[in-house]
Amino acid sequence: MEITSLDQLDLNATYSYADYLKWHFEERIELIKGKIFKMSPAPATRHQLISGEIYFLFKSHLKRNPCKVFISPFDVRLTPLRKQESSKIYTVVQPDVCVVCDPNKIDAKGCVGAPDLVVEVLSPGNTDKEMKEKFEIYEENGVKEYWLVEPDHHVVLVYKLNEAGKFIGLKPFVESEILTSEVIGGFEVLVRDIFDV
Repeated sequence: MEITSLDQLDLNATYSYADYLKWHFEERIELIKGKIFKMSPAPATRHQLISGEIYFLFKSHLKRNPCKVFISPFDVRLTPLRKQESSKIYTVVQPDVCVVCDPNKIDAKGCVGAPDLVVEVLSPGNTDKEMKEKFEIYEENGVKEYWLVEPDHHVVLVYKLNEAGKFIGLKPFVESEILTSEVIGGFEVLVRDIFDV
């Protein structure tokens, strides 16, 4: 049976990427550990402006660089580093912005495996998901840097993966500070410039 509406799915069931590929409906969703999470139909204008600015800053810096930057919607398929009994993919997310430095992870459908850097812009409808579920899956899957951008307070929270595979939070970066990235060598931006859109 063709799935053309989210209403046809059991939101309590567990789904795989193979299931995800068969769905043909307008609603935007992410699969996190096999569970469906609805995305807002279209992010707010400010969210889009901030995401676009971050994408532009990375894109400008990465010219003629093997690392590539992508903006949502862009499917990232994840399987935890500690493999379970099945190799099926149960997590498909669409980060606001991500940087992938391994060209072998990029295919016609998006990214297979952890991006090197992920940026999520918080908004009222997604804060819990970004700060709990996505934090955990990005950590489990080996994302090296995770940025949470907080538009209401003009703050960027940066988490870096340590050698034990756990995110370590740096101090919050405020408007007057320069934000750099270990993943993207030489990249730096005044935090105020991210929000001044």
